This record gives sequence, structure tokens and C-alpha cells, in this order.
Amino acid sequence: MITELQKKTAQSIINIFETGHPQGEYGQVTLLSGDSGHLTYGRSQMTLASGNLYLLIKAYCQAPGAEFAAVLGEYLERLAHRDNSLDNHTQFRRLLHKAAADPIMRGVQDEFFHRVYWTPSVQHGNAMGINTPLGISVVYDSHIHGSWRRLQDRTNDAHGLANVIGQQSWIENYVQERRNWLADHSKSVLHKTVYRMDAFRQLIDAANWELALSFRVRGILIHDGILLGMTLLRLQTPNMQGKNVQEVQQGLVDAGFTITVDGVFGPKTAATVKQFQQQNNLAMDGIVGPVTRSRLGI
Repeated sequence: MITELQKKTAQSIINIFETGHPQGEYGQVTLLSGDSGHLTYGRSQMTLASGNLYLLIKAYCQAPGAEFAAVLGEYLERLAHRDNSLDNHTQFRRLLHKAAADPIMRGVQDEFFHRVYWTPSVQHGNAMGINTPLGISVVYDSHIHGSWRRLQDRTNDAHGLANVIGQQSWIENYVQERRNWLADHSKSVLHKTVYRMDAFRQLIDAANWELALSFRVRGILIHDGILLGMTLLRLQTPNMQGKNVQEVQQGLVDAGFTITVDGVFGPKTAATVKQFQQQNNLAMDGIVGPVTRSRLGI
């Protein structure tokens, strides 16, 4: 079963492919010359031509409290009809970019990509006997990028089913089949996207089927600190405060230490963290990073 961190890691790979950032760029608006998808938007680049941009904006406009619902709602009919004139509609593009600052838009995008792409990818992969994080990330990438079914059938016909030849062999063959297909496609814009398969090939060659961190994709380092959006907690002046500190303090209490859960990372908290680290054979630096968090179960 894929853990939440492995899921975030798999998604970060595709986010890098789409926007150049592990966490994605919620406000990125792109128009590539010759791209049949036309205008694309968001963390994983929803396209105007597919109709998914319409579904995304519709979901946002229906979300309670959406800051830009009224103004973006004026474009829904044109989005529904996949109006290509929106490709170069300056006001619409600016609104999309501004709307990304709304936490509701970010939440809608996350839910949309999970429901429309991630969940089907996991289901399709598991049905075939593919369940490794790297294998699922390859399936997920093709659901995002397109033509998953076509290349799935091509790989099955040429090499056999995954549950017969083994999922690792199948994924290796699929990556090569898809790379060849992209490189030779009649749409020249797809030729440049062979880097996606090259990145997966590097992970396969490293036998990193579990997507163990950290590693680089297209020169960008993916590590748990980025994926979890966490700040290293340490003793400093002024003292760090907040919910993250409370979680650490409560974790220490649950581990049997006596400490006040007040949300302030003071000398007592730092000293207790060091005691916990010593007991768990961790570096005794008093800094709460990903490893200490993991041991605390938070």
C-alpha cells in the first residue's frame, strides 16, 4: 500500500514535469505553440481542449467562499464550449493567475487532481498488478499526459501482461514503448516530452521502486521537507511558536516525557527533544526534522 509520503513523491515528479516545481504551480497559465490542448492551467496543467479546465473552474465557482467565483463564472459557458479564443484572452488569463492565491482554488485543484487522475491511476495500476510507488507514478503520469490506454495496449501486445511478466518488467517496457511513441509522434510538440520517460528510466535504473527520498528529477531535488511543507523546529530567539510545536510537544508527552504543551519551542522543549533523540538513536541536535517527526509519529 502506498503511503501518503510516497503519494506526494509520485505526484511531485509529475508536478516537476508540468510546472518545474515539486509542489506544482497552482497559478501557472501556459500556451504552447502547436499544443492541441490549447490553454492549460494549474498544478498539473488542465487543458481547455479536454474540457477539464471547464470542470475545474466550475468546481471552484461552486465552492463556498470562492473569492473569484463571480468573475470566473462569467467564462463558464465559453469554457464549456472549449472556446479557443480564450487562449489569448488577457483578462481571463490574469484572473486564473490571481485566483491561485485563493486557498479555496488550491484545495479545489488538489481534490480535482486526486479524484480525476490519481484515484483512477491507482485503480488501473492495481487491477493490472502494478502497486509499487514508481509503477503507479508512471501510470499517473500517462493519465495526466494522455494516451494511457493506447500505450497500455501496445505494451501488452508487444511484451505481455504485467501480472504475467512481472510489474517491474512491464513498467520498464512501457516506459520504452512510450518514449518511442513520443519521439516519433506526428505532433512535434510531443517530441520534447521524452524527458518524462528518461526521468523514469533513471529511477528504474536506480531500482528506486519505492521512491525512497531524496532524489533528483530534471535536476530538481525532491525531499521530504519540501513535500511535507514542514519547517525545521529548533530553539531560537524569539522562540518558535504554533500548532507544529504543539504537535511535537504532544508527541513527546505520548512518548512518556513530562512537558507542557503550550506551543512554544523553548529550552525545556529543546532539551526534551534531545532526550527523545538519544533514546531513539538519533542525532542529538534538538532539531525536529522529518526523521524525528517520524519517530514521534506525527
